Amino acid sequence: MLFRSTSKILFLTLVLSLLVSTGFAQQNAEIGVVDSQEILENSIEGKKVLAQLREKETGNQKELAQKDEAIRSLQKKINTQSLTLTQEARMNLNSDLERLKTERQRMYEDNQREVQEMAARFFQNIQNEVLPIIEQIGKEKGLNIIFDLQRSGAVYVSPAINITTEVIQRYDEQKAKQKP
Repeated sequence: MLFRSTSKILFLTLVLSLLVSTGFAQQNAEIGVVDSQEILENSIEGKKVLAQLREKETGNQKELAQKDEAIRSLQKKINTQSLTLTQEARMNLNSDLERLKTERQRMYEDNQREVQEMAARFFQNIQNEVLPIIEQIGKEKGLNIIFDLQRSGAVYVSPAINITTEVIQRYDEQKAKQKP
């Protein structure tokens, strides 16, 4: 166990020393960052997509509320009429209640899956449209690498290297030109 840890440390030391000796650490690496979440929330297309998702979610919530009301109504009927119902009628109502609960759960799961798939499709489309813009800005600014703040785990980023606002501006301009 100690041998593995020591060998890992030696390997990492060797790699770092090779990088330093080849001048990698001495080069000025031009770095840029972009915040994909900010693009989604602040671009015209992103706002439109988020509104569509909210609309879909609202419709789903209304459907679930209707199903919940049917469940509550049936439960109330069972509770208020339990003394006057026959055993068979009570069993039928309980069976209907369980069926409604199962339908509601399936509806919820189907709605969740549908919204997730819809969001993934929309977000992928936006990402595909924004990526060439990011690459173009990177080339124009002479950047060697651009990180997405949402995926990088960065704790601090200098505003000087953040190109998000420029990406949003160009993306909005591009989408405006595409409209008939």
